Amino acid sequence: MNTFLAEIITVGDEILIGQIVDTNSAFIAKELNKIGISVYQITSVQDDRQHMLQAFDEARQRAQLVIVTGGLGPTKDDITKTTFCEFFNDELIQNDEVLENVEQLFKKHISNTPISDINRKQALVPSKAHVLQNLYGTAPGMWMQQDGVVFVSLPGVPFEMKNLMTDKVLPKIVAEFKRPYILHKTLVTYGMGESSIAGRLEAWEDNLPPYIKLAYLPSLGKVRLRLSAKGPDREQLEDAVERESLKLHELIKDILYGIEDEETLEQVVAKLLTQRNMTLATAESCTGGRIAEQITALPGASAYYKGTVVSYSTEVKIDVLKVQRDAINEHSVVSAEIAVQMAESVKHLMQSHFAIATTGNAGPSKGDSDADIGTVYIAIATPKDIVVEKFSMGNHRERIVQKTVHKALEMLQKEILKF
Repeated sequence: MNTFLAEIITVGDEILIGQIVDTNSAFIAKELNKIGISVYQITSVQDDRQHMLQAFDEARQRAQLVIVTGGLGPTKDDITKTTFCEFFNDELIQNDEVLENVEQLFKKHISNTPISDINRKQALVPSKAHVLQNLYGTAPGMWMQQDGVVFVSLPGVPFEMKNLMTDKVLPKIVAEFKRPYILHKTLVTYGMGESSIAGRLEAWEDNLPPYIKLAYLPSLGKVRLRLSAKGPDREQLEDAVERESLKLHELIKDILYGIEDEETLEQVVAKLLTQRNMTLATAESCTGGRIAEQITALPGASAYYKGTVVSYSTEVKIDVLKVQRDAINEHSVVSAEIAVQMAESVKHLMQSHFAIATTGNAGPSKGDSDADIGTVYIAIATPKDIVVEKFSMGNHRERIVQKTVHKALEMLQKEILKF
């Protein structure tokens, strides 16, 4: 095997029936990648002994590290520990440190509930396992090794799993295994489609070093360009990635809006407003408050964001934002004229430096306007003037809304940069 490979196995019927979304695998894969470990496969299995044994056996034939999450609770459907015992020809024994941890957690957080025999069973672990103490829950993590393959079993509760990965598993992997270096740098673009960008980058991409790859990751309103490099010399990789990213920057500088894991578009806008000591307000119709939601998800947004008016109905536009009824009758609610009035009004109402206004038809019906589904107007009011643009965002409601949010933030960024 020429590279260090890992597999992730998630256990639980709730994943397979769609009752919960598997966020654990995404977190684990990302963290492993940071320390030079490639994830070969991610598998979800039922709470079924035979299914789990088969998955364990197949994984150890392909990977050197197998991380399993889920199935460590105290109830009868949680069978991961007993299945590991069967797989490793082992038996469960009581671990006194785990038992003490369980008792302390009950005293601290569930003082009115006596610890039961079921909860004490959490202290039973395979005798061959190295226990990873879980300070945030009763199910411990376990590190087991056989024939050169390491199995790590972690709780399925995300915040417990994340803390164990960060505090115990990753440091142990780094200490015990030699791994190649893997580096990524992702540039985020807005306003141009994947195929058009690929055409622009074709010559440069053809001349990339063999150990660097480019991936196109399109999503609503944006395309992420990820440079990935793998090799034994970290300094060489860093130099090469930086060199190629500078070349890439020059080729896409007109559509480049940030570096992923450093700045999202909302963070770019937040930084620009904060640096200029300026503020923003929004008046949202077709986006229904989605712009406000993304902005206020950032810590400290109150320093630059004043608030929003979700003027979903025509009467709210008239009564709250003071949009002229005659203008609506003449142009309809989905029009450049109404978007401008909404932006100007909310800017004045909130006493902000900038304002975003959105009005459009996201479907599935036409509502208060005869505009085609997907027709959207976005207006940006600035300290000096106002700009408004018309867009056709397609015919899928969720895509229309999210593309409008992206485009509105993109337009806002361009206007802020003028000040």
